[in-house]
Amino acid sequence: MAVKFGTSGLRGLSTELVGSVSALYATAFARFLLDEKLAIPGSPVVVAQDFRPSSPEIVATVMAALKRAGLTPIDCGPIPTPALALYGGKIGAAGVMVTGSHIPADRNGIKFYRAGEEITKADEATITALADRLSDDAVANLVEAGSGEDHEQAATELFLARNMAVLPAGALEGLRIGIYQHSTVARDMMVKVFEHYGATVFPLGRSEQFIPVDTEAVSDETIRLMAEWTDELSLDAVVSTDGDGDRPLVADEHGRPLRGDFLGLVATRFLGAKLVATPVTSNSGLEAAGGFDVVRTRVGSPFVIAAMEEALAAGKEGVIGFEANGGLMLGSDFSVGTGVLKALPTRDSFLPALAVLGTAAKAGQSLSALATSYSLPIALSDRLENFAVERSAALMAHLRGSADNLAGFVAPLGQVKSVSDIDGLRITLADDRVVHFRPSGNAPEMRCYVEAADQAAAEALLAKGLETLAAWTPTA
Repeated sequence: MAVKFGTSGLRGLSTELVGSVSALYATAFARFLLDEKLAIPGSPVVVAQDFRPSSPEIVATVMAALKRAGLTPIDCGPIPTPALALYGGKIGAAGVMVTGSHIPADRNGIKFYRAGEEITKADEATITALADRLSDDAVANLVEAGSGEDHEQAATELFLARNMAVLPAGALEGLRIGIYQHSTVARDMMVKVFEHYGATVFPLGRSEQFIPVDTEAVSDETIRLMAEWTDELSLDAVVSTDGDGDRPLVADEHGRPLRGDFLGLVATRFLGAKLVATPVTSNSGLEAAGGFDVVRTRVGSPFVIAAMEEALAAGKEGVIGFEANGGLMLGSDFSVGTGVLKALPTRDSFLPALAVLGTAAKAGQSLSALATSYSLPIALSDRLENFAVERSAALMAHLRGSADNLAGFVAPLGQVKSVSDIDGLRITLADDRVVHFRPSGNAPEMRCYVEAADQAAAEALLAKGLETLAAWTPTA
């Protein structure tokens, strides 16, 4: 079986997930919920999906499997992942989100939730073990088309209400904001939320064909589109998300994407957070930003959430987490405006987008001016697609094999000063530039992250890093 848990959720080719694999893992998840006393027979389980062609069939199989296992599937339709988690938390229901997030349409995935929160890495291991034990069970692998009571409107209204209470009324009046709708399930909600705050909204690029949008490695085509839209329509920003609406994409008035970790930093100050949990791939300037503690983790929301939970257990207050892709997680409740924003320990794209636009509007600044005022190191990232998992593993083993191996590989980029091995290899060079090589946990891709003092140096380092990766081949 080729499917496996990645950085966040079960992932695999769509052709592998459609059919018995979805039934098997949904059954294993139901057993997990019942065994762990997280559900009792008849308990509801909320289910939602993205707009990938394979998602409806997987959802139907999952709902049938949940029902056979004695639980009650609730159909929340195509809504953002954070909306599903929020609704599940409200009604005390576990959840299943069928989505491949930002990866291409020939792949898909399944995210599993306890009531209102993501499952842990330990939970993933338990579910995998249950699936292995059930792999020869005909009933567990049975493919049927199931359905559930329709709660899409209730889940949508709850999420809209949350996001319409983040900023003061009229906070974005006078702004011209483009919403790149493509094929994200957040596309219609985003229009409503930004219109609610008084912005003039331009829905753009809606597609009935699935378009993968990676907010951490924004494609040249997406950047070109956003630059054209900002120029033609005199926009102050373009806002979008990945396929399941848990990672934000915000571009400035020139159509240039803002880094996800910058959005996280602005949100940290917007909320007045005291502790941030974030992966090692996030900008190294966070520690110097001041006013809050930073805990570094491996890449993936489960690791960030685990760090948030550790901080809360230690008595810390004002705890949030975010990733370099911009997904923001609330470990604590926060006061916003005249209300309270309740904790939501799963990635959300709406809050960071609202925080950065609200902050810029309040200061009377453009987004580019706001970004410049933070004086962070220039951080860029990109990926090599179709980089086989076996090739990635061989490369990482080679680099970890000896200091000489690493020094030789990095020589075209510079001399090694120090190395972090938290997740992938993050190398600080002698001149304090940073290059980080990391295999994707979700797809056959190799990611490269860099930091430098200025844009030109960062772009040159990223190009050389990708070139060095592409040229490497395993030796016999």
